[in-house]
Amino acid sequence: MPNTLLTIDMIAREALRLAHEKATFIGTINRQFDKSWSDEGPTGQTLRIRVPSEYTRRTGSAVMNVQDSVQVSTSLVVATQDGVDMRFNSQELAQSLDDFSRLHLAPAMAVLVSGIESDVLVGCTQRTFNFATNSTTNTPSLTAISSLTTAGHARSRMNQNLAPMGDRFIQVNSAQMAAMVTGVAGYFNPSNAISEQYREGIVARTAMADYYENERIFGLTTISSVTLSSAKLNGYVSTLGQTSLNITSITQTVPIGSVFTMTDVTDAHPETKQTYLNLKQFTVLTTTNASTLTFSPAIYRTGPRQNVTGVGSSTSTTAVNFLGTTSATFPMGLMYHRDAFTFATAELPLMADAASCVRKTYDGLSLRVWRASDIRNDEMLTRIDILYGYAAIRPQWACRLVGTGS
Repeated sequence: MPNTLLTIDMIAREALRLAHEKATFIGTINRQFDKSWSDEGPTGQTLRIRVPSEYTRRTGSAVMNVQDSVQVSTSLVVATQDGVDMRFNSQELAQSLDDFSRLHLAPAMAVLVSGIESDVLVGCTQRTFNFATNSTTNTPSLTAISSLTTAGHARSRMNQNLAPMGDRFIQVNSAQMAAMVTGVAGYFNPSNAISEQYREGIVARTAMADYYENERIFGLTTISSVTLSSAKLNGYVSTLGQTSLNITSITQTVPIGSVFTMTDVTDAHPETKQTYLNLKQFTVLTTTNASTLTFSPAIYRTGPRQNVTGVGSSTSTTAVNFLGTTSATFPMGLMYHRDAFTFATAELPLMADAASCVRKTYDGLSLRVWRASDIRNDEMLTRIDILYGYAAIRPQWACRLVGTGS
């Protein structure tokens, strides 16, 4: 029976299936679909995602300490449009869907999804301030990942920030995965798990997380240490929720995603506010070589959102210690809970003057396929577009796995 020409609906459904299949990182984080973009065009580009309020405990029964319910929300802007463009002749459109997908759609969607995945994974990693290495000290050193020690430290950091135990994932590159497979060879594991690790070259579910191999992980080029211009925490944090500090001795550009600690500024339990032993970790949000450093998370010294304890020396400056050594690039794996990050897509409008234009949505992913004929060259021009955005909603529920694979 002769093949009929592939319809645009068939192409759109297959393109969406391939996109969903190839989304290694996006497929493991929270995905939302925004219908505010429709046939009438965009009516709103920003999603407001609310997070639970926080409170302080009252001790004793004599006097009430009534607290306002402060609603905190995070903005997610759906405004990035990416796509891939192709042309097909009549013979190619007469192929079976399997052949057409293998020869044309699969490589096109691989390029599109890989680029989006890279942008989202890198952006989410840069917004993640927790980091873990093989070291158990507060010194932000960089060593090779040779076992599950780094993943164990990341798990501990996520637990300290009260991340839910389920729906945890780890993204590492091939070199890091190979090092971990070798490193866990002597651990006690069920025989079938050991066999799978050596047969497939990947780590099975360990440290309450599923492992994924991803070559798109973020690589950070580190810088040397700088010093704060003020002496102690009360001196350089003048307001609750402060996200910038004045610093001195910056001699080179601080790249986005650089991680640093401040001497004597320690982490605090989100609920009890008790002091943890580890220093609070921060990530740089804007590239700068000026005297002001913008960072996350915001510093709260007191109140229901308190996230730090401790002050620096009253007589000397407080050191800012950046991760690693100067001008060295290190891969940043990522351990995270599904709800640490959110990826959202929206429906692009259907063009009234288009001869053939359709939208398809599945599992939080939406794409539009639009094509038009070129009668002179007997070709069908086709474009596939995705409108998306992402945000780190609860970055405290994620942790970088820092270190090389050897």
